[in-house]
Amino acid sequence: VQLQACGGGLVQTGGSLRLSCAASGRTASSNVMAWFRQAPGKEREFVLAITWSGIIPKYAESVKGRFTISRDNAKNTVYLQMNSLKPEDTAIYFCAYASYYRGSFYSEYDVWGRGTLVTVSS
Repeated sequence: VQLQACGGGLVQTGGSLRLSCAASGRTASSNVMAWFRQAPGKEREFVLAITWSGIIPKYAESVKGRFTISRDNAKNTVYLQMNSLKPEDTAIYFCAYASYYRGSFYSEYDVWGRGTLVTVSS
């Protein structure tokens, strides 16, 4: 499995962006795809995950009510809609894949995309 993320960019506070991540290769029928982010000087943190069946098992409290995750299984693509962006959302966003949901720790995901930079200006 390979992941290709895109959609990052520069946006003002309060703005919106939509990230997408396309998976290629043989994916498991019970797979989960997730978004993580890593701000400068900080550890990589979990944002949201979604199972193949559309269940969202967990989300970060810091994005509750502002970010939503969805997926199109026909396209093997997961989306992260980010609204009401804040400067503290500035980070490199990574999509990740696991053959099944094990949790929100980064080591529980097997495949990672290269990341896309999101910068929110104040």
